[in-house]
Amino acid sequence: MSSPLIAIRPAMPADLPALFAYLGEQLAENGRDGVLFQPMETSTDGVPQPMRERFAAGMATAVGQPGWRHVWVALDANGAIAGHIDLRARPEPASSHRVLLGMGVRHDLRRAGLGSRLVQEALAWARAGGFAWVDLEVLSQNHKARALYARMGFVETGEMPDLYRIGGQSVGEVAMSFKLG
Repeated sequence: MSSPLIAIRPAMPADLPALFAYLGEQLAENGRDGVLFQPMETSTDGVPQPMRERFAAGMATAVGQPGWRHVWVALDANGAIAGHIDLRARPEPASSHRVLLGMGVRHDLRRAGLGSRLVQEALAWARAGGFAWVDLEVLSQNHKARALYARMGFVETGEMPDLYRIGGQSVGEVAMSFKLG
């Protein structure tokens, strides 16, 4: 199964309400089937206000400035958000040659190639922007995401076991990086 009817484009400020609704649905699935993909408890309360503020402020900040974030949305044939990916500035000023990646795909479209398309879009943009590295952090138990990133060329650079305690469960985090160019 592939995702050819899905259009990927940069997100605009007008997309934020739909993006937050989609992200809220994603967060409600966190921990379903025992696999966490966000370092937080499962919640049906939607996107926490601090996360909303980080997305909105980052999207309003020019690339190269502290706190910037570039977001893409994948839209299905009905115009609903089917997935997203974002690249954002690392918080350390001396790491401006590296970016952090975050992404998600709607549950009904996983394993259809959309994640790969989103990663390809972000890597092409980062390469064209002159960045040297794309980094990400993924929860250790999220083997499907780790496998996707490995297929896309990301290399595991380290693991921090027991970084989080979520719902009484010990959860580690894996760092992965992709060298551009």
